[in-house]
Amino acid sequence: MSTQKKGLGRGLSALIPNAPESSVGSRDQHSTLEIAVDRITPSPFQPRRSFDEGKIEELAASIRNQGIIQPLVVRSKGDGFELIAGERRWRAAMKAGLSRVPVVLRDASDHEALQLALVENLQREDLNPIEEAGGYRRLQEEFHWSQEEMAEKVGKSRPAIANSLRLLSLPGEVQQEVSAGNLPAGQARALLGLHTEALIVAACRDVIAKGLSTRETEKMVRLLLVGRKRRRGAPLIDPDLKSIVENLQRTLGTRVRLIPKARSSKGKIEIEYYALADLERIIQTIIKSPAGI
Repeated sequence: MSTQKKGLGRGLSALIPNAPESSVGSRDQHSTLEIAVDRITPSPFQPRRSFDEGKIEELAASIRNQGIIQPLVVRSKGDGFELIAGERRWRAAMKAGLSRVPVVLRDASDHEALQLALVENLQREDLNPIEEAGGYRRLQEEFHWSQEEMAEKVGKSRPAIANSLRLLSLPGEVQQEVSAGNLPAGQARALLGLHTEALIVAACRDVIAKGLSTRETEKMVRLLLVGRKRRRGAPLIDPDLKSIVENLQRTLGTRVRLIPKARSSKGKIEIEYYALADLERIIQTIIKSPAGI
């Protein structure tokens, strides 16, 4: 698998290999321009939802001393320019008092600008875990990329991307704690084993209050599940049914639960998915399988 990262110029040209690069006057396609900072507007495709003002101030201090080393990437928009990549540098440049900034001008459609903004930010590895997961989900939904394709574009492993996407299955309150840095991603993923929103939220608050490690969180989840099964008096699953569930999990590549109805031969099957693309894959597997599965 290719691990192309992290030079921005190489990443952009790899994504749009035939896209023309705008030039002004006699400048060639690799040159940079300088434009007024107030003629630039932020990208609507920016996956980052929050900016650490302390880090922006640190970057502004560096810009005051050394200038902007890596140009911003923009495209023409109306009478001005719209950012494709480099919003942190743009914000820091304004804070540093710069009136003009170096840019590379790109000819990109909305579709291409979205793709570039997502990949560029995901390559930089400074999004919070929920922003990163949201970026992957947009790549799936907007471009129908598989996890393998995303892994190649951003230089991550496929399991790392799958684990990132799982965070989007967490309740909103828990996602907010992850975004704020109060709950590490490892502990957050461990909570997914609890399945119900109420249990996950309660356990999240407990993990934060006690400062539990990932291993301690996993242990807590196991104890909660054991206690829950004892309280329910869950019936034993017939060995034949258990074998069917295991076969379903192997075939579908995801967790499958058989939930029998108390004092009845009825029940239901619960199949987990972690993103819309994952759901589509599971549905296609079911449709294409002999006899339905």
